[in-house]
Amino acid sequence: MIVIPAIDLKEGRCVRLFQGDMDKETVYFADPLDAARHWAAEGAELIHVVDLNGAVEGRPVHRREIAAMCANISIPIELGGGLRSLAAVADAFALGVARAIVGTAAYDNPEFLREACQKFPGKIVVGIDARGGKVAVKGWKETTALDAVELARRVEADGASRIIYTDIARDGTRDGVNVEETRRVAQAVNIPVIASGGVATLDDIRRLKALEKDGVEGVIVGRALYTGGVKLKKAIHLAG
Repeated sequence: MIVIPAIDLKEGRCVRLFQGDMDKETVYFADPLDAARHWAAEGAELIHVVDLNGAVEGRPVHRREIAAMCANISIPIELGGGLRSLAAVADAFALGVARAIVGTAAYDNPEFLREACQKFPGKIVVGIDARGGKVAVKGWKETTALDAVELARRVEADGASRIIYTDIARDGTRDGVNVEETRRVAQAVNIPVIASGGVATLDDIRRLKALEKDGVEGVIVGRALYTGGVKLKKAIHLAG
């Protein structure tokens, strides 16, 4: 299982939010490139980058910072946040990202998702963010009536290469990962699932590693890495 450090971009800086609240941020690196270099040096195999302003505005905002990271570190970057058109996805790949994460658009524009998956096979990841098992969209500001499992099955049929499942009630809280909901989504599809939200300690890594047989291929870790609750090298060793 792969452990993936998260870099969240807000107003040009690397931050962590509490439960996705844009007004509850902690700044960890003034320059996101410093964060990317740090995690690369710690042994990361992949970095998860989210353009938080882009997610809210519906269009990528941090092109300069993303391009700098892609140009200056050797490991791949997956990018989400505001990728709601084929042009935005194509531009992300032109900047050098390895995978594009589609979130809100996978919910409300399935035709776009299908087109993106056809144009960029194997490179489109769908981010499913859920609150109480129901899909949340538009930077987590709206919770829908759609069950996360139903959307997972739909995006698999539309051609998504994998799913990132985030329990947003746990995100940034370090209250522990929602293993049961993650398992429920992973067992519902045949494509790999990456867990996200709430990782607090190495015990969470152990619990998720037990889900590899269910299709969980990785875990994204954010605040716990930045506060030292989880050491990346130890997490990678445990997950390997």
